[in-house]
Amino acid sequence: MNPRLDRLQPYPFERLRALFADLDQPQGLEPIALSIGEPRHSLPGFVEPVLRTSIQGYNHYPSTRGEPALREAIATWLQRRFRLDALDAGREVLPVSGTREALFAVAQAVVSDTPGARVLMPNPFYQIYEGAALLAGAEPLFYDLAPENGYLPDFSTIEAATWDAVQLVYICNPGNPAGACMSETAMQELIRLADRHNFIIAADECYSEIYHPNAAPPAGLLGAAARMGNTAFERCVVFHSLSKRSNLPGLRSGFVAGDGALLDRFALYRTYHGCTLPPPSQAVSQAAWADESHVEHNRALYAEKFAAVVPRLEGVVDVSMPAAGFYLWPRVPDGDDEAFARRLYAEAGVTVLPGRYLSRTDPASGHNPGAGHVRMALVAEPAACIEAAERIAGLYETTTN
Repeated sequence: MNPRLDRLQPYPFERLRALFADLDQPQGLEPIALSIGEPRHSLPGFVEPVLRTSIQGYNHYPSTRGEPALREAIATWLQRRFRLDALDAGREVLPVSGTREALFAVAQAVVSDTPGARVLMPNPFYQIYEGAALLAGAEPLFYDLAPENGYLPDFSTIEAATWDAVQLVYICNPGNPAGACMSETAMQELIRLADRHNFIIAADECYSEIYHPNAAPPAGLLGAAARMGNTAFERCVVFHSLSKRSNLPGLRSGFVAGDGALLDRFALYRTYHGCTLPPPSQAVSQAAWADESHVEHNRALYAEKFAAVVPRLEGVVDVSMPAAGFYLWPRVPDGDDEAFARRLYAEAGVTVLPGRYLSRTDPASGHNPGAGHVRMALVAEPAACIEAAERIAGLYETTTN
């Protein structure tokens, strides 16, 4: 067996099951899960008819690079969304079977497992980044997303010698879980560091389309690169998904775009890796990237839930409206995120995820930047999210009165 597998840590939801193993949820209350970021809004209306008309596609092997029409739809969307003058759909766009798979696979393709190789990632973080680094033979390094910095990265604290060992940097923008958005200027500073120290930036932008309807859309890495003259997107790749944007997590469809030379090598890796999108899935994906009306409806639903839930929770936890995404990242009373989660589960029938499960503890200081927070995913229908907030508030108001 690959000995690197021994370094993989339990997934957050495995730890959550262990945390609740000795508990029962209250009788008479319908359980409400705010723990997992699985969108539960309705499927876009075009999905079923497109699947029906494309069903014969299952008779054919899909190509690794996907159908030209899908790549063109993605390129058109990227150009419009991120104000790009040009994008080569044939070489700078690669459809993938979900960004979870692609975010893992990119490290296997680009990281050289030489002694001292490092992969830099946020903390808290999506655990796929860490597993990808470890199985590629590199050591994960973390940059904390702290409240005093608005849950944004501060790359100025990283020394030049550390940058020289870094081969790949993951950023998540908008961030999971806090929803903070890096500015285009901040991304350009990171690109300059990549040029100076010769590393690749993998930007996980899967939450980029979930923002307040009246707000400016979050910036993207490709737009940042283009507007500093890097129109070939050297050292820059972005990852987008239909899971969050279009409520299609089961479709397992996304794409990688950016540096064409890098994507050539990544496509070679994927030819052997064998993850391709079935033709009917490509047809649905093409329709999804070409339609914005369902995305606008999606944003409005999330805005409705945030507007109702945040004011109800403000008297219980230290919570604020995120800039983007569908999570709340509040700090909890007494700072014990595990105890808070256990109590909500056992007394209110509400499941949330302790923040420490999304973070790693610094062995030197003992500090875990997620500890004292919980992640609440407002993915259920508005009535269920509001009911969960009422139960949480009622539980703590009863305790304090």
